[in-house]
Amino acid sequence: MDYQQLFSLKGKTALVTGGARGLGKAMAEALAQVGANIIIADMELASAQQAAKELASFGGKTLGLQVDVTSEEQVRAMVDQIVGEFNELNVVINNAGICQKITVEEQSLEDWKKTMDVNVNGVFLVSKYSGKQMKMQGGGSIINMASMSSFIANTEAQCAYNASKAAVDMMTKCMASEWAGNNIRVNAIAPGYMKTEMTKPIFAPGGELAHVLDLVPLKRLGEPHELGGLAIYLASDASTFTTGSTFIVDGGYTIW
Repeated sequence: MDYQQLFSLKGKTALVTGGARGLGKAMAEALAQVGANIIIADMELASAQQAAKELASFGGKTLGLQVDVTSEEQVRAMVDQIVGEFNELNVVINNAGICQKITVEEQSLEDWKKTMDVNVNGVFLVSKYSGKQMKMQGGGSIINMASMSSFIANTEAQCAYNASKAAVDMMTKCMASEWAGNNIRVNAIAPGYMKTEMTKPIFAPGGELAHVLDLVPLKRLGEPHELGGLAIYLASDASTFTTGSTFIVDGGYTIW
């Protein structure tokens, strides 16, 4: 067995939503390094185009697009554009998401709906139209971003986020079941507390969430690149017998 070939994505086309920064960009870079063409879709066009430009240094074709994943029209148009320019769509990472730390009593219905719209409806829409294309072309891999919060209630108040990520875990199973006969694999990555430019201050000493590191057996935050290997595995032929699974990457937080 040629394992280098097994993990290669050379000639494959991958879409990463919310991929202009943070975890999305790190996973996009991982896929680019093993040969994939990369489409970065983000709410901010300039950021998406800049990220795509940087990833082009790995040798594949790249594209930055502006898209609101809660808009069915925009999602449909995005998939059509990708297929028009790249001929296929082989891999999707549904990374776009939001987290609002608001108590149940203080959260407005509007804010609740906003979280569900992005984290649940966005995953549904991108998966729906990507899945249709993958079905026509004979297969593909969809990777949803769940969370360790799909399975536990965090110490901080974020009921809407946790509920939305629990939904992503179940959608992953349902989509995997529906599309198993079409050679479309659907899995999810469930990160724990990760270090990004946005989160570093709140986990720093004295930050509002500094205390949670005491609850992580590895006693640190995860680094964005630590999701890259799993993203490559799930996107590549190395995982052809893997579908409907959610992989927790949390430094052991959910052990206890």
